[in-house]
Order: sequence, then structure tokens, then C-alpha cells
Amino acid sequence: MKKTFQTASLLSLALVLGACGSNNASTPTAGTNPVKSTQMRASVPAKWFVELSGDPTALSSQSVTGQQAAFRAQAAQLGIRYQELRSYQTLFNGFVVKADPADINRLSRMKDVLGVYPVQTIPAPVIERSPEDILPDMFSAINMTGASVAQNELGLTGKGIKVGVIDTGIDLEHPAFAGRVVAQYDFVGNDFGTGDAEPAPDPIADDCGGHGSHVAGIVGGNDPAKGFKGVAPDVSFGAYRVFGCEGGTTEDIMIDAMERAYLDGMDVVNLSIGSAFENWEATPDAKVASRMVKKGMIIVASAGNSGASGQYSMGGVTMGDNVISVASVSNSEIEVSNFTLSDGSSIGYVSGDGPPAATPGLTLPITKKPGSTPTTTNDGCTASGGFAAGSLTGKAVLIQRGSCTFLEKVTNAQNAGASAVILYNNVAGYQVPGGLNSSVTIPVVAVSRADGIKIDGLISGGVSMTFKAGKISIPSPTANTLDTFTSYGLSAELELKPDIAAPGGNIRSAYPLELGNGGYATLSGTSMASPHVAGAAALMLQAFPNTKAKDMRGLLMNSATLRYYRNASGTLFPTLPDYVQRQGAGMVDIVASYNSTVRATPNKLSLGESATFATRSKVVVLKNTWTRTETFKAYHVPALTIGGTTFVPSPNTSYATMTINGQSADAGARVDVTVPAGGETELNVVITPPAGAPDKSQYGGYIRLEGDSGQNMVIPYGGFKGDYQSIQVLGDTRWGSYTANFPALNDAKGEYWYEENEVPSGVIDYTMAEDDRPQVWAHFAHQARRVTFEVLDANGMLVDTLGVYNYLRRNATNVVTADADDYFTFNWDGKLTDGKTAPNGNYKLRLRVLKALGDESVASDTEVYTSQTFTVARP
Repeated sequence: MKKTFQTASLLSLALVLGACGSNNASTPTAGTNPVKSTQMRASVPAKWFVELSGDPTALSSQSVTGQQAAFRAQAAQLGIRYQELRSYQTLFNGFVVKADPADINRLSRMKDVLGVYPVQTIPAPVIERSPEDILPDMFSAINMTGASVAQNELGLTGKGIKVGVIDTGIDLEHPAFAGRVVAQYDFVGNDFGTGDAEPAPDPIADDCGGHGSHVAGIVGGNDPAKGFKGVAPDVSFGAYRVFGCEGGTTEDIMIDAMERAYLDGMDVVNLSIGSAFENWEATPDAKVASRMVKKGMIIVASAGNSGASGQYSMGGVTMGDNVISVASVSNSEIEVSNFTLSDGSSIGYVSGDGPPAATPGLTLPITKKPGSTPTTTNDGCTASGGFAAGSLTGKAVLIQRGSCTFLEKVTNAQNAGASAVILYNNVAGYQVPGGLNSSVTIPVVAVSRADGIKIDGLISGGVSMTFKAGKISIPSPTANTLDTFTSYGLSAELELKPDIAAPGGNIRSAYPLELGNGGYATLSGTSMASPHVAGAAALMLQAFPNTKAKDMRGLLMNSATLRYYRNASGTLFPTLPDYVQRQGAGMVDIVASYNSTVRATPNKLSLGESATFATRSKVVVLKNTWTRTETFKAYHVPALTIGGTTFVPSPNTSYATMTINGQSADAGARVDVTVPAGGETELNVVITPPAGAPDKSQYGGYIRLEGDSGQNMVIPYGGFKGDYQSIQVLGDTRWGSYTANFPALNDAKGEYWYEENEVPSGVIDYTMAEDDRPQVWAHFAHQARRVTFEVLDANGMLVDTLGVYNYLRRNATNVVTADADDYFTFNWDGKLTDGKTAPNGNYKLRLRVLKALGDESVASDTEVYTSQTFTVARP
């Protein structure tokens, strides 16, 4: 069967292996072929990292230089053509190059080449912009972490510590940073990230995007006139600008900035930047970050905002060894607009985006649609009958979110005469009513689900509302629980990530003066959580200047406090810790870290897959740095298990069991542990995965140590239930309602492609002209350790290995739940690795995919795709 395509073209990738796909696919009729053009047009070749095998932090500069010279000579001898854009010798041993697909294939096969990796395009830092009505004070956030106590009672301000912020720059004119930016470098200029603009660095790393100033403000902004203080208000800053005013950046530019921060001698570096699904410690940016820690720098990075994409969704720098990976927790308080009810209570609200503001003093009776309850799913939608004409005249109407758009609900209410609309959420938290327009002429406000249910219960007895001026401070509906956007671990190698959590939801911090907002704005994201921990590290480094960079993570992690599970309906389970794979050790607690005298090695336990070792035995060494004996009561505190699928996780309450020093630590049983003054004690920990947990689930929990002196510790653990290699990597994909059996063999010139195992109706042939070459499209449902790209003869015998690619990300989406038009493309130009041209004839292309943590000697650990036979028929 041939699929023809007739609509707008899909951007070509001149990559051998590049993430591609388009979100502008038309939606086909059910049961028909997808209508989507694959007519390729030439594009500028992508940039690639070429990594050589030597570790530059362990070799002399002469050795690195010699190895790179040998590489260049060998490439020339083999006739491989490439353009070297830059070389790295400090934290990364290798190059950034441009080359044609065939030459990238051949580079990947060269001696001493550890790997080739596409230089990732990193989108502009993802933030969740908070409603303008929500104006939380930074003070509530620094109270949550103990930074306020550290500043006011312990005298810790970060003085003498240099913190590098790799981001959109810092507003150098902002009073929060006056005189404290001691190093700066702009790598890109204002226009980079828009269109085809190339980097054009400015003399100063000023911020026209806003994100970097906001992050720096959380780390250590200090604006006495506004009463604003960050976590460490006396730090000095290094500003490293890798984003323009709009748009993204690239991984090589970010590594340039990391090397510059290293050379500038920063003590702490914050990277509120991620690359979702790049879930490996060995990818270039994560490896560079690991080496920065090895060389004595504390690296803190955001865990990512891809929680909606399910498990294994973290990526980028945050995956580095001993890099501190930070998840996001919702702020404890928010300041919002308000109205009062006739019973005297105050209700906070956020305004709809577009409608007129409510007039203070306006009083209206509140009603609702007859029969509506907090369980009604289509409240106010046209399909449910809307509202009777004139039934809402002169009234405010309460409507629950769900089933149809805000605009439809509000329009129905306005047409029925309503003077105002009160929308309440169907899940926890506030939801800004978006999609409204100038057709809405009445105030539209949104309240929390809890407040909506309260008002619903008062309507039958008669209740009215009065809009008030000003703001009120209220507890956040999601206070102190994990934000829904924060990404899931584990890593692709089943390492426990993230490491720790911090406030990231609804944080008010500095913002460029030229962008308005009075120099301050409220943003949300793990981007906002990471700088809280960077600031905490600066405070600890001031207090304990001899702390090694690799030990800072444990100091902060093992004194953290757990966050508990809140479901989608807003119900808090105050004794049930949320997933370890989303919060790590829990909320950073700066005061507890300061008072900690016992250190744990290792500071977390990554248990791997249960199919390999059903029961895991680990040894944790407790070292007492104080002159008094510490006595602890040790307990096992299990956390929620992640069930469901990679893409649609669900909570499960099957838990692991644990013994410590041969004694059960489950169900409240305690094990007494003594750590002598200045001495060490071993904990022999045995953890058995939860028998009742679903296959392919992630489980986890904590060793909790409660000290008689008041010192408490947590040591998190996480593992995988089942055979990790049973997760399928090569997945199908979908456009609209059409599900395609991937991988597929594509013919760009002929404008068709063949699904896996599809029997062609005729000969598939290629002239091997630039626009008529075979391609394999592959959608990855999970991360892959290695992909080997091969050409076979018509009998399936190996002709040549064209390329080898390591540490591939998974694609973003799931064919079951969303369009999965994100995939990799593998190209063959008809040449072999030695540069010779393959003769005309019949061939097949093959992908061999080694799964994460897979063993090449075990057949089931490798997935194999083989294309249909095709003919190379050069004229």
C-alpha cells in the first residue's frame, strides 16, 4: 500500500539522526491514509558533537591536543569531509562539526571516536506564567526553605560566594543586582533564536528575555527599597547569556558558557535549562556538568517541566553525576484579588484574561444552573442546554470548569443576562480562564475548587457576593506539594533523579525594568525551584567553606523534608509521601542542613531492576563529624509507587519492604542506630521490591533517621519492578486519527512511505540523487542505549555498518494519547563507510536498537527493524 501526501511540506533534515516531525499535520478521516507531504527540501546541515575517548580532566593538555590532531589526520586520510566549528579541550574532548549525513555516519565509525551526538536545540526556558492577580511574596518561599532563618538568625547571606547564572542574562540596571555582577559574557546577542539569526554577542550580558533576572533574583537578589531578598542576598554573580530576547539556544553554546563559568572561577552555577527526554548522564551537556563538579564547582539544575509527558521525562544538564537536580513545589501563600460572601467570608480569585475587571463594591446575588452539582461535568455548556433566557439577569452565576471552553460557558451565561461569572476549578489550584475575547463584556473570575464547592453549598439558602479592592494573602490550594508540571525520573540508566525539591510554583522575583511589571514578575517552573537550591548551596558554602562540590548534594538532600501526595482533585494525603521519582529527598531545609553533623554515604540508593536482583542489599555509612555521640531511630518510610504506563503514570500503594541491620524497619518498626563521636556506623540495608506492584512500575521510599538530639535525616531509594528491557523502544506513531506502523521506509521524491512489514505493490527504487535517497523513520517510545544503522544485501547479509549512535532520547509523545509525530530520521546516500560507492542493486536498511542497560549478548535486549528490499538504480 502506498501513502500519498498532498499538503504543506515537512521540513527536511539533513541529519543522519535528527529529531524531526511537524505539528501542522492535517487530520485525516478515520480509516484513511494520512494526508501529509513528505516532499523534502534541502536545509542547512545540522551541527554535531564528535566526542573523543579521552577525558580532558584526566589527561594533560598535550595529550588532548595530540589526540585531536590524530583525529583530524585520520579523517583527512579517509576522505571524510566536515567543517570544524569549534574544538573543546577543557571539560569536553572533541568538536562541533557540520557535515553531510554520510560523513557523519563515517565519523561515528572512526577509531577513538566515543560518540557523535546531534547538537540539540534547546527551547527558551519553559515557565508557567502565573496569573497577574497572583502576587506571592518571595518571603513565603524563603520561609519554606528556612532561608529567612539562615539570613536573620544564622547570619548567612552568601557573602564571598560567586554564583554563575547561565540563562537569558541579568538586568544589570536592576537595583536587586546593583554592583554585584562580577563576571559576564554574552554568547548570542539580542536577535539570536529568531529566524536564521547567528550569534552576535553584545558587550554586556544584559537581559531582554526576563527569565535570567528572575532566576538570579531568587538566588540572591537584594532590593531594600522594595523589601525584596533572595535566598543568598550577598552573593556575587556571573551572568552568562545563552538566549536572545526570544527563542531558544543550542547545546554547544550552553557548553561554551559552562566552560566560561568554570574558567571564571564560579563557586556555584545554576542552570534553569533543560532538554526533555535527554535522560542520560553521558550526553555532552550532562557530562560537562559532571566534570565541573569533579573540578570543584557546585552545579544545580532544574529537573524540567515535562510532568505531563510521564516517566523518564527529565533531561539535559540535570542528569549529570553529582549535579543537584531540583524538582518544583508550590508556594505556600499567594496574594489574590477577592470578594466577600454575605456570610462574611472572603474568597480569593483570579481574573479572566480579556473581560473587564470587576468594580469594587459591586454586590450581586449568586445563582447556578438548576441541577448543577460539583460532580456535573458539562456545567454551562451548550450541549447541556446552557441557561434559560433571562434566568441570570442581574446575578453572578457559579459554573464549574470542564467539557467545553471557558468562552462557551461565559457566552451562554452572558446571553442569559448574567452580570458576572464565577468559574471554579475541577481540580486543585487556580485556573486562569483563557480563550475569552472582546465579546465578553461582564467580569469573569476564577476561584479554587474548594471555594467553588463552598459557594455551591450556600446557594440554596441564598448568598450574595461583593467585589473588594486590593489583595488578600491566602494559603495556596496546592501549598507545599509537588507542582503538576515537575518532571518524572528515573534516569534512562535507572539512577534516582531528581535529587531534591524547592519552591517553584508562583514565585515573585526580579524582572527586567525595561519589560515593565515594575521590575518584578510572578513565574512558575522548575526554573524557579533550581535557584532556591543554588542559593542554599551558597549559604552552606559560606558556612562550611571546605565542603567539597560532590558532597554538597548529600548535605542538602539528607536533611530535606518529605512532600506528601495531593491527587488531581486536590485531596492531600498527609502521611503518604509523593513519588521519590518526582521529589527526590524532599524539600530543601537550609537550617536542618546547617545543623547536620552526620553525613550519609551514599546519599541516595539507586536499586536498578528487580528482574536482575529481586532483593537489593546496600551499605550506607553514617559519619559523625561532631564531638558527641548521635543516636537515631531508623524507620522505613515507603513512598507512592508509579504504576500505569510510561506516558500515563498512576499512583499505586504497593510498597517495598526493608530490613536495617537484620531487623525489620517496616510498619513503624524501629531500628536503633548509634554513631560515635567522630566515628562511623554502617547501615546494612536490604530492600525487597513490592510484590503487588504492577510490572514495569517504579517504586521507592526512604530510610528515615530520627535523632535523639533533634537531628533528622532521610536517605531516598528508588527502583524498577520487573524486566527493564521489556519496555519497547521502537514504537508506532500517529497523525490525527491514523496510526502508522513504525519504523517506516520513506521515499521523499516519490512522496510515499512504507510501514513496517508492509508488502509493496511494486519495485521501490532510488536514483540516489540528493532528493531521491532512502530514509528510515523511527519513533522511540523509550530511551535507547545504542542504535546501529546498517545496509544489507537483498538476502539480509550485512554489507556495511553505516553509523553507530549512542544515548538517544525517547520521543516526546505517546501514540495512545496524542499525535506522536516526533521521530528520528536515518539517511543513506549510497556510500559505504570507507567512502566507496555501493554498486547498483538490491538492498535493505536495518536498525539494531540496544535497549537501556541492555546486554548485547542477550538477543531480547536488542530490537531490530529491517526495511523492505529496494533497488539502487543510478542512471
